[in-house]
Amino acid sequence: MIKFKRLLLYPEKFTPSLRLLSSAIAPQPVETTTSTELAQLNNSVKKEVLKHPDYFDVHNLFTVKDLFEAQVHYGHRDGSLDKRMLPYIYGSRLGHIIFDLDKTAEYLRDALNVVAHIAYRDGVILFFLRSPQNAHLVERYAKECGEFAHTRFWRGGVFTNAEKQFGAVTRLPDLCIFLSTLNTVLTQHTAVRDCAKMSIATIGIVDSNCNPNFITYPVPGNDDSPAAIEFYCKLFKEAILRGKNKRKEHLGL
Repeated sequence: MIKFKRLLLYPEKFTPSLRLLSSAIAPQPVETTTSTELAQLNNSVKKEVLKHPDYFDVHNLFTVKDLFEAQVHYGHRDGSLDKRMLPYIYGSRLGHIIFDLDKTAEYLRDALNVVAHIAYRDGVILFFLRSPQNAHLVERYAKECGEFAHTRFWRGGVFTNAEKQFGAVTRLPDLCIFLSTLNTVLTQHTAVRDCAKMSIATIGIVDSNCNPNFITYPVPGNDDSPAAIEFYCKLFKEAILRGKNKRKEHLGL
């Protein structure tokens, strides 16, 4: 059974107050904050973060024009379309499928909000990409935001049989980000299936030839172009850093 570490979120520092009686010479004993009051304050902060539609201001990280300039709208050729991607398609031009960038922007902002919340709660985030052409980008950006990346061959059982694989109780990631959900042009990344089996939340860039059904938060868009991959990495990195910085602010670090 996988054991996850439990974190005490939002510990606050309180300065006890002194109440001076107007008719008394000496002050009354110091009143300390009770554990009940601390718990109530913690809950109020949690509710504020969770109920806010965009607590970490990730919606302003990009515009639809930025998506267009990063070539996110380019899909594969018409004959390779996966019918499950039809709701995200705008049309086709010169034999290539074009994504509806308004829908892509909506799904991408939701994904960035999830990333920031996971980082805020000190979750483990793991980036995936099986493309040697862009692997260095993913590894660099993951390192810059203090998270992890896997860009090599995925060995079966790393998630589903982690205790045997590593010889110890292992903490699994809280979120996996797939910059491409494919291993090859025709086969899905094995880790997508493993995440679904282990109930690990996933964010995936799904191109026009992909199956979005196993991804928790699919983001329709180009998953091949280096410009698009770097654009996604920058956005996810910034969302992670915003979540971590807000956590430090609330912890008083």
